[in-house]
This record gives sequence, structure tokens and C-alpha cells, in this order.
Amino acid sequence: MSADSLDVASRFDVAYVDADGVERSVKLEELSRVKLEAARPVRSFPSYAGQRNYPGWYWSATMGRLVGFESWVERDHLIAIDFDPVVTAVASQPFWLRWSVDGRLRRHAPDFFVRVAGGGVLVLDSRPLDRIGESDREAFQATQQACDLLGWRYAVWGTMNGVVVANQRWLAGYRHPRCMDEAVAAQLREVFAQPLALMDGAELVGDPIATLPVLFHLMWRHELEADLSLVLSDRSIVKTAMGAGGRRG
Repeated sequence: MSADSLDVASRFDVAYVDADGVERSVKLEELSRVKLEAARPVRSFPSYAGQRNYPGWYWSATMGRLVGFESWVERDHLIAIDFDPVVTAVASQPFWLRWSVDGRLRRHAPDFFVRVAGGGVLVLDSRPLDRIGESDREAFQATQQACDLLGWRYAVWGTMNGVVVANQRWLAGYRHPRCMDEAVAAQLREVFAQPLALMDGAELVGDPIATLPVLFHLMWRHELEADLSLVLSDRSIVKTAMGAGGRRG
């Protein structure tokens, strides 16, 4: 960082919880050297009667372990992150960013830290755009400034397209490696080398009870593809993805 950037960065400090559960504090300029994908969440995901949001845990195919979320909107974003083939790691509630405004201490924990192929970073907050208040805007602006200093991308995602969410959620049901059968997968890749209706291709390979889980797993892995902006159905046109080489899960 330049001298001017270091001066701005000195406004911030950061706390995170390492893989061993130890809370650590660092200067902002040191954060890029921390393996945040291995960090534990800085806050918990409590569940109680009358709660207005819906926290939980999602098994990430990218990470091979559970990742927490605080709302259904966050869950939808987490599934989208997990589905993205360029994502190599994700962590939820990865750190506290702390700063002062007119002598008043503020802090904010972004919802997700995302590492992508090539080493780039996306820091993400999930919030329906019509529920962003003044305090949120201040926190998001501070987080944007901190990420800019680190050379990281920062974004606030709102509610996603309902059809895309439903399709990705369906495919996520088949993300686990147990859904894979390599013998069936090889036949499906061959059958869908030419675009074909989903169920027609599944039936050509065998009993759909056995072939559909593998087909959906291959779609999750981006080895087979369909237009997910349209409702996924037995008539959806499926084809082998260009350059399909498989991915985790």
C-alpha cells in the first residue's frame, strides 16, 4: 500500500477467529495474508422461537464441510456461490471490521468471504435491497473502502431471481459425490453430446431412478448444462458443457 493508503487503512482494524478457535486482531493491511477461508465464523447462528430470520448450516461441495447462513436470502446466495465453478473457497461471517465515526465505535461482519480461481477475493453482504437502512449503508460503505484498499471486490447482493434460485436449489440436492456413478455419467455425457430433452436422455441411458441423480450431479458440476433462467423440467434441453472437465462435488 502507498503511504496515503496506509493512512486510510489505519482507520480500520480487523478481528477474526482462526481454525483453532482463537480470536486474533490484525491491521487491515495484514488481512490479505490471512487464510480467511479456514477461519471460523466470528458470530454464531442462533435459532429460537419467534425468530424473524432463518439461520442454518449448508453442506458446501466446494469446502466439503458445513458453512453457516443467517437467512434464506443468505442461503440462496451461498448455494449460488457453491455452484459457481470459479469459486475455490467460501467462509461465512469471516471477520469483524472495526472503525470509528465521530468517536463512536462501529463494527461490521460481512456475510461471506469468497476466494476465486487465480486468487481473487470477493467479500459479500446479503441483504434485500428494500431492507437496507442508513446504518447498513454506512457499514457497507466502510467495507467497500476497506476492500478497495486490499484490492478485493466487494458487493451487496439482494434477492435473486426466483426461477434461478429454485433451479440451483434443486441441483444442490444432488451436489454430494455420493450421487456420482462414473459408468452412468460416461453414458450421459455421450447421450447429451447433442442437445436433447432431459428426460429423453435419462431414459436412453437407463431407469430414470438410477440415471437422474447422476444427471443432476453432472449439471451441478457444470459437465452438463441447461438454461437455468427457465424452469427446469423433464423437457428442458440439456447438452454437454463446452470444455466440461468436471469440478468438485
